[in-house]
Amino acid sequence: MSVTTEASTAGGIRPFTIETSAAELEGLRRRIAETRWPDKELVDDRSQGVQSATLRKVADYWVSEHDWRTCESKLNALPQFKTAIDGVDVHFIHVKSPHENALPLIITHGWPGSVIELLEVLGPLTDPTAYGGRSEDAFDLVLPSLPGYGFSGHPTEVGWDAGRIAQAWAELMKRLGYTRYVAQGGDQGASVTDAMARQAPDGLVGIHLNFLSSFPTEVLAAIFGGEIAQGLFKRVAIAVVASRAEKEHAALDAVAGIFMSGYIAEMNTRPQTLGAGLTDTPVGLASWMLDHDADSYEKMSRAFLDGQPSGGLTRDSVLDNITLYWLTNTATSSARLYWENAQSINEAIASGQKPPELSLPVAFTVFPGEIFQAPRHWAEKVYPNLTYFNEVDNGR
Repeated sequence: MSVTTEASTAGGIRPFTIETSAAELEGLRRRIAETRWPDKELVDDRSQGVQSATLRKVADYWVSEHDWRTCESKLNALPQFKTAIDGVDVHFIHVKSPHENALPLIITHGWPGSVIELLEVLGPLTDPTAYGGRSEDAFDLVLPSLPGYGFSGHPTEVGWDAGRIAQAWAELMKRLGYTRYVAQGGDQGASVTDAMARQAPDGLVGIHLNFLSSFPTEVLAAIFGGEIAQGLFKRVAIAVVASRAEKEHAALDAVAGIFMSGYIAEMNTRPQTLGAGLTDTPVGLASWMLDHDADSYEKMSRAFLDGQPSGGLTRDSVLDNITLYWLTNTATSSARLYWENAQSINEAIASGQKPPELSLPVAFTVFPGEIFQAPRHWAEKVYPNLTYFNEVDNGR
């Protein structure tokens, strides 16, 4: 994928424009058309993985109807930039609010997401009065692409875990001239935002999370200890919260399922092996990204089989994101973040090192479409300075 950049501005920040060549898009369509398909699954559900009917619908729509140019135009209509931080070119979108005294907010996406999934919040957060809100609720938005994701550069050395990315984000906000700001993150972005709060860089005054990436010590040890069998996890973790509500037991089951799931285990331990296959086949990449969790798979599958969007997941929005991963060749580099974080966690457990104390205010929202519902008790134990906790009726 080719890009256009202009001369550097203050702080080494360069305007950025996406320019995908016709040859790249034609090559993508050709590879999809030449897919060597596996045999159909032998069951009537998704217990063997992404179902053939869904994947063939994805491929058909990708070749015949999906238009990457529409997504490219949306992104190019926004103020996009790059800046080199710690040897990696960081891509970010920077949209300022029309309202005075808007609070700067840096939002970090996760996997298998990208800045594309954040585009819908741009209007409501930067110009809330246009959506029935108040001017005092306005934000200046900074939406960076994680290193190794999207249009950001690929790290060329180990060590780019959530903590190092958090340091890079603090430097980014400093370069933008922000002396007082907040941060938000979900999924992998929650790990980065958590790390930012623990590092407490100058200017950061609080964080908001919609995914619990840190767990009470006993639960963390059960997950990442020497034996990760599901039975051990449930035996230890349930003992920790034996007196708690039923929803906490449901959360334990869900978290156990996450850490026993294929994509977590493979990216935590073998990102290079995984990437070797995903880098060569777009349909394989799509299959891997669709097979994330039961809820999102059901919604995406329904969108392609019935043509009806579900939970905000349309055929185009799903393929915009997958196409971005394909065109930027980030299947392997994005998976390495899981490996990096797993290395850091294992080293901390082996050394007995506890995470730094967190004194900044923390807000947390539980969405029903998230892959697990974080109990308030867990959030309070991890974040003693939890100032806001809310469970909402819709969204993810």
